[in-house]
Amino acid sequence: MIKDIEAKNETIKINDKEIAVLKEHFPACFKQDGSFDIIRFQEQLKDKVSVVQEGYELKFLGKSYAKLMASTDTTTIVQPDEAHNSLPENANSQNIYISGDNLDGLKHLLKSYAGKVKCISIDPPYNTGSDGFVYFDNFKYTKETLQDKLSIGEQEAERILDLTKRGSASHSAWLVFMYTRLLLARDLLTDDGVIFISIDDNEQANLKLLCDDVFGEENFLGEITWLKKRKGSFLSKQLISMTEYIQIYSRSKSNKNTYLFGGVADESESQPIIKRTNQLSILNIPKGIISTKLSDGTYEKGVYGDGINPVELVDDVIIKNGTNLNDFRIKGPFTWSQDFFNNEISKGSRPVINTINFQIRVFRINDEGSHKGFGSVIDGVKIKGTNEDAYEELEELMGIKSLFDYSKPKNLIKELLIASTSFDRDAIIVDFFSGSATTGHAVMQTNAEDGGNRKFILVQLPEALNLDADSQKVAYEFLKENKLPTTLDYIGIERIKRAAAKIKEEHPNKVLDLGFKHFTLVEPNPNTLDKLETFDKNALLADTTILDDFGKPTLLATWLNADGYSLTAKATEVDLDGYIAYHYQRHLYLIDSGFSLESMKALIVKYSIEGKFNPDTVVIFGYSFNEWSINEMLEKNLRILNDTERNLKINFSVRY
Repeated sequence: MIKDIEAKNETIKINDKEIAVLKEHFPACFKQDGSFDIIRFQEQLKDKVSVVQEGYELKFLGKSYAKLMASTDTTTIVQPDEAHNSLPENANSQNIYISGDNLDGLKHLLKSYAGKVKCISIDPPYNTGSDGFVYFDNFKYTKETLQDKLSIGEQEAERILDLTKRGSASHSAWLVFMYTRLLLARDLLTDDGVIFISIDDNEQANLKLLCDDVFGEENFLGEITWLKKRKGSFLSKQLISMTEYIQIYSRSKSNKNTYLFGGVADESESQPIIKRTNQLSILNIPKGIISTKLSDGTYEKGVYGDGINPVELVDDVIIKNGTNLNDFRIKGPFTWSQDFFNNEISKGSRPVINTINFQIRVFRINDEGSHKGFGSVIDGVKIKGTNEDAYEELEELMGIKSLFDYSKPKNLIKELLIASTSFDRDAIIVDFFSGSATTGHAVMQTNAEDGGNRKFILVQLPEALNLDADSQKVAYEFLKENKLPTTLDYIGIERIKRAAAKIKEEHPNKVLDLGFKHFTLVEPNPNTLDKLETFDKNALLADTTILDDFGKPTLLATWLNADGYSLTAKATEVDLDGYIAYHYQRHLYLIDSGFSLESMKALIVKYSIEGKFNPDTVVIFGYSFNEWSINEMLEKNLRILNDTERNLKINFSVRY
């Protein structure tokens, strides 16, 4: 809990994570005193990689400070919205909405979702000077602490403190803000996961260098130019900005399953049938075995390709005038569902299959008859995905104009979701700059259209709206009128609810997850922190008021997530002779005071006679117990189970 985390944060160094990796893989490079022998390390690598003394990197004030922020754990706790979460539409939902600072949110998510997120799509502040971005943090570091932790001089420590405390919108401040969050976001991604980051001209160049640093230049998949406006202002006398950018990085491009419109080869079944159609089907096999022009002829079934990207024709295919005259099936290093093909055809699309460099794409044919695909340009006008469309769809859904500035259009986000999750439609999608919750809306809409079961996790700062601020008046009055808290996160919460109702009305016969669990990240209040500081572990009496301050649902949600079980995990109550414990998979949680010898006996009996009851870790809320007495009781009695037929070895830990 909080006290344990604070103690750990005191000793954290910015390179602890990297050092742990080196110790695991290169133990011989560490001397007896624990120092790292760089010369020996270079010797071990010299035949494998080129080791140079100088490198190209983006440097900015506060970079080491940003790494420190990413290394420390959060002291916030996860407070479930019990009334909301228990509603029928939300009780079994796997979607998640988190109200809280996204830095804290990412740290909580990493405890359960590290390596599990297929797609991250974010629209961070652009630092334009008019978008309200000002960097400010509440970490209470002194100049001396920073000097020690970052190994920097007094002057640089003073500059960093000034940057983080005075409220800056400089390039360095924006980079510190983004670097910390991207370092954490990277570790959420699956090996074949991708991140889409929206940006404009103001920080586009800096973001590219920053992401090269975080994800590795080799994992850059490309940059999309998005045409965001239907037309420019004819009154403007200056260059009109009509486009923005979306930078795309993968977690690991070396993983051959990392591609847009891609998936994992499924050798157990053939690809879906490509039907005989008047619409164009192009089969482009590497090395020109079948040309992109599709000369007329018959291509016999068999394996085609260059040996690296082979594609198998399961059936003969007859091509005439660029059109297949018969149904045929293909197999390759990808998986497409029949529903996906059928859905594309129904929307007027013409499939193009391209296996070069493991890139699988469905191109849509525009009015001129040329191929328009998920390439380096997305025309917002053609997909009804401009800024104007975003304002109009939000107005239609929420019933009010000018509710939210800078909202992204739903169709744009849908394009990104289709590109990255068409072959993993159970994927988890994260947006930690949720704003008006366009991503959540797009996930539900995409699932409704292609039968997917994608889950969204959204994080939004509950920024208090101000009736006196012109840009916030409409949102403030909307929330007030709807009897909702006047914080920014509730715009997104309300949008998801209304979007879900509309989707349900449009797809009444489909089984869809249109609910979400809501959690708020809360800092313990000062009185609770005082109690934590003054609590004596060896005291004869427990302090049950600390549990009252946290609340049992909050404690359970925080622990279940911290133990890797997800934010939607539900612990089962276990009755131990009147004492209620909480069980989930490998963990048993003892939270309340009053655990007695009779409770202990009931626990031993449960372990002994119930084969499915076998948690190997018992977790105790230390403030509810006298540590010495509970430790002695558990250690003595749980040891008995080692000698039974089940030979159970059970650990226990006390959390503060």
